[in-house]
Amino acid sequence: MECFSYLEPRNKYTMKRIVILTGAGMSAESGIRTFRDSNGLWNNYRIEEVASPEAWEKHPEVVLEFYNQRRKQLFEVKPNAGHHALVRLEEKFDVQIITQNVDDLHERAGSSQVLHLHGELKKARSTIDPDLVYELDHWELKIGDTCEKGSQLRPHIVWFGEPVPLFDKAVQITKTADLFLVIGTSLVVYPAAGLIRYVEENVPKFYVDPLAFPVQGISKLEVIRQKAGEALPALAERLLSRFA
Repeated sequence: MECFSYLEPRNKYTMKRIVILTGAGMSAESGIRTFRDSNGLWNNYRIEEVASPEAWEKHPEVVLEFYNQRRKQLFEVKPNAGHHALVRLEEKFDVQIITQNVDDLHERAGSSQVLHLHGELKKARSTIDPDLVYELDHWELKIGDTCEKGSQLRPHIVWFGEPVPLFDKAVQITKTADLFLVIGTSLVVYPAAGLIRYVEENVPKFYVDPLAFPVQGISKLEVIRQKAGEALPALAERLLSRFA
């Protein structure tokens, strides 16, 4: 769901904009296993061996099974208190979520403006035409499932070694932030981790993660070392009362 208005003129009467960057910790409390669980292994495969163009060329059936299992799990989980807290912010703010997560938990909670930097698990796309993207209403994608042009479908995911096509859009959104939140990410996965560097210096920033740390060279940053589901309901109320 991508309904962005970041190029529209802003004025003093415009609703304040909160831009939120979320990572794996945002969904972990819903039961989504993080990308680096089990020491970066899945069925004795390194993550890079099931999430790269080279892996797809070498053993596409293994890649499909990896994402099938992740997709199957996604159909079984629900948004958590952190997701719902971000929806609450839409009552008084223009909330733009930029997520590294490939799940749809933000949308299912009710967030209306979500940009998926790394793709979407419940979508597949053509291997010969990247503009042909399909919604999946089931968890299994198989060899032999093809697009309308007859080519094999692949997960609609940004793999290791592939460009992040929506990063420029994420930068433009980030530059318009009146408040900026970072939630559930270690800020070590690039290019997403670099988004905080595009936020205006005088903009209040909040970093929510159990392992959060002060970020060198970033001003007006409040670090909250808690899980998203624990911290966000209270933080949302603070922001609504203080800034709305």
